[in-house]
Parts: sequence; structure tokens; C-alpha cells
Amino acid sequence: MIRLEAVCKSFAEPLLRGIHLSLRKGTIFGLCGPAAAGKSVLLKLICGLHQPDAGAVVVDGQDLTSVGEVQAQEVRTRIGMLFQNNALFDFMTVGENVAFPLVRRGGLPEEEIERRVLARLKAVGLSGSEHKLPSELSGGMKKRAAIARATIARPPIVIYDEPTAGLDPVTTSKIYDLLRADQEETGATVVAVSSDVEALRTFAGRMGMLYQGRLCYDGPAATMADSDDPVVRQFVRGELEGPL
Repeated sequence: MIRLEAVCKSFAEPLLRGIHLSLRKGTIFGLCGPAAAGKSVLLKLICGLHQPDAGAVVVDGQDLTSVGEVQAQEVRTRIGMLFQNNALFDFMTVGENVAFPLVRRGGLPEEEIERRVLARLKAVGLSGSEHKLPSELSGGMKKRAAIARATIARPPIVIYDEPTAGLDPVTTSKIYDLLRADQEETGATVVAVSSDVEALRTFAGRMGMLYQGRLCYDGPAATMADSDDPVVRQFVRGELEGPL
């Protein structure tokens, strides 16, 4: 469903150096790494929001590096994205925010959109919040509203950038339970980035770690803490002593 081939990306200096990654349909892939390692940039490459300097980004059979904007936009309609800061429109109600992807696509009557919005808000525990503004929501509620928007169109690919950032441990567990239930229902291919490695490992069956522009780990989440790479071991265990 997602394939990266020798992907390189630089800004002021090289950030990604020849990334190779292949994800089958239905995979839940967790991505971690130190700050400024390029995790969010990698997500934006998969969405076609950035273009790589070299290499190929193939999403659902389409190479985003060789198609026009119209084709790239068509691929994006098959991707649900939860941005790191939620990116809710502050001038829209919660219901209007969640409805936004369906309204943009068109083809559905208002009554059907409203029905789907109410059902999605109920699924994320926000029944009765459709007329509120984002400013009236707590941090956890904003995150759930953003998840509802990212998943309302039942996209085959869902990308979560820091889905539990700034949330307490109980809310974090609730969010991951919600993401897991949603993926089990839809069978979507999921890529999730989080700084909370321990919580992410409970959600993702497969993990990757970005370090110095490369994937220094790509394997089972369960055995990541026992990796042969001392950088991976130290990062996952949160140890003070080591190469980091």
C-alpha cells in the first residue's frame, strides 16, 4: 500500500538519506526517533505534501513523484491525516470540521453528511459536541475531533502525527484504544508517529526508528527494546548512558 524507495530529502541540510520502506495493506506501523529526525517530513512525503529530492514514493500503486497535481490530489483523497497540532478550523464548529472532508469531496446530500458526522462523533465519544467551537474543547476532546475528521471518509490509509501529544496516560490509552478499534473495523493501513514510544509500541505491531536520516530499525514492536543496535536500545529504554 505504501512503498518508499531510496527517498532523500534535504532542507538546510540532509534530513532523510535513502529511506526504504514497504507497508502491506492493513499494516499498523509506528515510527519514532529523536526530535528533528524527519518523522513529520516523512509523513508529508507519503501524503504528497512534500516532494523528495531523490527516490520514489508509491502510494496505493501511484508514484507521487511522477504524477501531476490532479492525480496526486486523487491519491490524497484516499488518505486520512491527523496533524500534530490537530489543525481544526477555529471558525468552524466541531461538526463542520468533521464534515469537511465529505463536503470537499461532494456527491453526498446534507442529510447523509450530517448522519455520518453524528455517528463519527458518537464513535469517538463526542456526542452532543457538534455545535461547539474547538476553543470550547479540552485537549483530549480536540484530539478526538481531529481523529473523527481524519477517519470519517473511511480512507484506506490513515496517518497519525503525534496522536497523544500532551495528553495524560489515561487519555492516551483511550485514544489508542479508539485508533485500534477503528483500524480493526476498516482494515486501513496506518502509519503513526509518536514521541511516546512505550504507548506507541502497544498500538503498532511493527515499528521503525529514524536516526541520522536513516531507518535504523524496522521490525517487530515487541522486540525493539532488545535490538542489536545500541542507539535503538537506548532510545526505546530511555537510558541516560549510551551513544545518544
